[in-house]
Amino acid sequence: MGANAKVAIVTGAGSGIGKAAALALLGDGYRVVLAGRRREPLEEVKAASAAGDAALVLPTDVRSPESVRALFDGAVQAFGRVDVLFNNAGVSAQGVALEDLPLEQWQNVVDINLTGMFLCIQQAFRVMKSQTPRGGRIINNGSISATTPRPNSIAYTATKHAVKGMTKTAALDGRKHDIAVGQIDVGNAATEMAMRMATGVPQANGEIAVEPLMDVNIVGQSVLYMANLPLEANVLFHTVMATKMPFVGRG
Repeated sequence: MGANAKVAIVTGAGSGIGKAAALALLGDGYRVVLAGRRREPLEEVKAASAAGDAALVLPTDVRSPESVRALFDGAVQAFGRVDVLFNNAGVSAQGVALEDLPLEQWQNVVDINLTGMFLCIQQAFRVMKSQTPRGGRIINNGSISATTPRPNSIAYTATKHAVKGMTKTAALDGRKHDIAVGQIDVGNAATEMAMRMATGVPQANGEIAVEPLMDVNIVGQSVLYMANLPLEANVLFHTVMATKMPFVGRG
């Protein structure tokens, strides 16, 4: 175990941003609970980290209150406390015109991106306010879709806008418990979900354009930076993005 013995839970840890953040935290000496729906990718992340018993695999469905409770109970049982939650699990719906989006897909995105994130925040509060030393940090994955939509993304964008309100409210409600809550908004990290950017994606003006991508490990380091702040300080919103992507201004 490294010098940093803090405990973190990472949801959606089996791939993409969650994987990068989990590896960054483990590399810094954290004990990390790897949560996600499928065990195999989580085991692969644990093996890649070479962190041994500092990494704990706990398959979790964030849509289920019972599953989320079991995640936090398992973390406390194994490591004694929870210092950091990276609330990262999320999905998108198919990129179709909003009037053609099936209700089932809308509901699935809401269940995971919004309700699932709420359930994790709620359970984190319950654990963090009652442990000794008291408190902890929650980092929500907002995405730049928390402020700015892409075409044909109503379910994803609506939930990520809602995450922004959830972050602000939880940051306010966490003060009395020494719980700091912030949000990371990521633009165009090179993950499985974002690789379509490299071949061209719809733009606001109707064109299809290739967009620049950045190394996802940069995002992992951003999460680590936020996690390592003392609880007297909080990054409420942190945007990390591919420098030349079409986001700022009008393109």
